Amino acid sequence: MAALSAMRCNSVIKAFAARLKKAGKPAKVGIVACMRKLLAIMNTMLKSYVLWNLKNA
Repeated sequence: MAALSAMRCNSVIKAFAARLKKAGKPAKVGIVACMRKLLAIMNTMLKSYVLWNLKNA
């Protein structure tokens, strides 16, 4: 559910999902790719003790 919400509201994830859709990827592949991207961003944020910043994404 977080990936679906991010695909609608988060500019970084929205652009990533749009790029995948334009490349012809199926919808489920795009959702899973966005999930993985969100996890990678959150893991990096926790690892380096930084808050969400659009410039760093």
